[in-house]
Amino acid sequence: MITALRNSLDTWYVRAFFVLMIGTFVFWGVGDVVRMFGTSSWVIKVAGQTIEAPAFQAEYQRALAAATANLPPGQEPPPDLRQKVAEQAMQRTVTEAAMGSLLRDLRLVSPDSFVASAVREMRVFKDSSGNFSKQQFDALLRNNGLTEQRFLQSVRIDLTQRQLFGTIAAGAAASRTQALPVYAAVFEKRAADMVEFPFSRAPAVLPADEATLRRFYDNHPDLYSTKEMRRVKAVILSPKAVAKEIAVSDEDLRAAYDHARATYVTPEKRSARVISAADEAAAKTLMAAWQAAPAGGDDWAVAQAAATAAGAAPVALDDATRDQFPDTDLAAAVFGAQANTVVGPVKGALAWYVLKVSSIVAGSEKSFESVKEELKDRVLADKATDIVYPRANTLDNLLGNGTALDDLPGDLGLIAVTGSLDADGKTAEGEPAPLPDPAELRTALIDAAFKARIGDPLRLIEAKTPAGPAYFAIAVEEITPPGLKPFDDVRTAVADEWLFQQQRRSQEEAAAAMLASIHGGRPFADAATIAGVVPKLTPIVSRGEGAEGMPVELHQVLFGLKKGEATMVETSTGFIVAVPAEIVVPDPAADTAGFAKLNSELTNAIGSDLVATFQEAVRQRAKPRINQTNFDQIVQPRNQ
Repeated sequence: MITALRNSLDTWYVRAFFVLMIGTFVFWGVGDVVRMFGTSSWVIKVAGQTIEAPAFQAEYQRALAAATANLPPGQEPPPDLRQKVAEQAMQRTVTEAAMGSLLRDLRLVSPDSFVASAVREMRVFKDSSGNFSKQQFDALLRNNGLTEQRFLQSVRIDLTQRQLFGTIAAGAAASRTQALPVYAAVFEKRAADMVEFPFSRAPAVLPADEATLRRFYDNHPDLYSTKEMRRVKAVILSPKAVAKEIAVSDEDLRAAYDHARATYVTPEKRSARVISAADEAAAKTLMAAWQAAPAGGDDWAVAQAAATAAGAAPVALDDATRDQFPDTDLAAAVFGAQANTVVGPVKGALAWYVLKVSSIVAGSEKSFESVKEELKDRVLADKATDIVYPRANTLDNLLGNGTALDDLPGDLGLIAVTGSLDADGKTAEGEPAPLPDPAELRTALIDAAFKARIGDPLRLIEAKTPAGPAYFAIAVEEITPPGLKPFDDVRTAVADEWLFQQQRRSQEEAAAAMLASIHGGRPFADAATIAGVVPKLTPIVSRGEGAEGMPVELHQVLFGLKKGEATMVETSTGFIVAVPAEIVVPDPAADTAGFAKLNSELTNAIGSDLVATFQEAVRQRAKPRINQTNFDQIVQPRNQ
């Protein structure tokens, strides 16, 4: 065979075949090389920087790991979750690169000592004695897929951004014109005329026959079915549990108070009208014009007009703390001035100022004794968290090595629970399952119980709670599927529910008839008389605070009604028909403290909006470009 093949090589058609074959290999080989060199590996280009695929993939994988931490073992994240996480990672990467470029252009930087100090103060890196733990620092970074350099750079950028954002937000100020309608909406009070149509007072209904009850039973299987029940076993490690082991001394409380003292101090706030001039001579002229304004008149309007004509800048700063003034010399002058007195000229770092303080809100400070119990809870939570974290690492290692729940050591402060529950956290008797507080931990336990499968490997799950992170491991031992209860077992419940539905329909029709009568032009009192019900006036309430005698369901819709506009709502006991009877519009002049607080909150909100707008502008100016092909390949690889 080989000899025959060798002899045929001299024929023209065999030579042509091999030439064609060689050409094909060359073509495909060169094609692969061309494609290899012609394909770009970048994912994002922004602000003159190029984010290559490996760097973005690492960022994406860290985010995906955090987002899927509570998925059952072995379950792949769904495509929509992968896409959402990737888009968020892309937005973070673009924002960080764009802001980093801007900060470099502005020559803003946080020194190494500042970054190191901030990291050392982070609670997650402290040991049980409250000292920075390098071992804990390294472990946390390793568990989150971060290098020390990458983490410190992220902290540096965040600290530097805060400097810039604080400056931007300091220029925010809510005007009186902006605050007045918001104040009116928030502090408006209302009362209503209402009548009730209770289910319990519905006309008598004859009992249903057997066929009617069976038909009702067949049409409402959801009412008479058992829920899926799961028998679970769990161990829980929580700050609340280990707090029993901790003693808190007065020295601990004093130290905590001193450390958090700033949070107990409400700084003095002042409102000031300020004119910024280029030189001292101009400032003196503008000060004289301001002082010469008619007493009792709108002297600020006169000062503003004079400043504008002279090319100076008039600015109103309302309810600002000392730190919120853009110039330290100006701040010192404002907080050293008497109210309603024109002061100046004041030489500042940026300009010459003339100013007048229009209002002063005194500062305050909570004493140690007044916050002692609050401090105790905080110290206990901090110390408990410091104990919980290393124990959680120990527990995680034990579970990872295959230790069963029943074989875990007794010195970790674990709480063990066993029992059956449904997806609402209730037992078969309808009582709340005996799960430990707080609510966030209970919810996490129930959610994990109904995501897990029988035989799943044990793993440690984290639950965020107000006292700090709690950890648990849970095993599903048995699953009882839902099923329809036999009619004979629930016949009494069916009869009761059928009767209630007849009563409800009767009262709904009566309430709807009264509502239609009012809409037809009949006065509320007359419509109530015809319906055979007695009107009553509710207590007066604000938008954010109800009162006894004001049904919650009515309160929820009351402030969306015009005066005299009727509404109908259902409560747990019946139907209500009501109309707004009294609308009290608030007077800010009679509530200067409340108006000042709201104005301050609006100013903070405007500041946040300014920062968000600034960030978006920086992003757009950086002109980010996305390589969609490489992005998609990282997010949804073809081999998946």
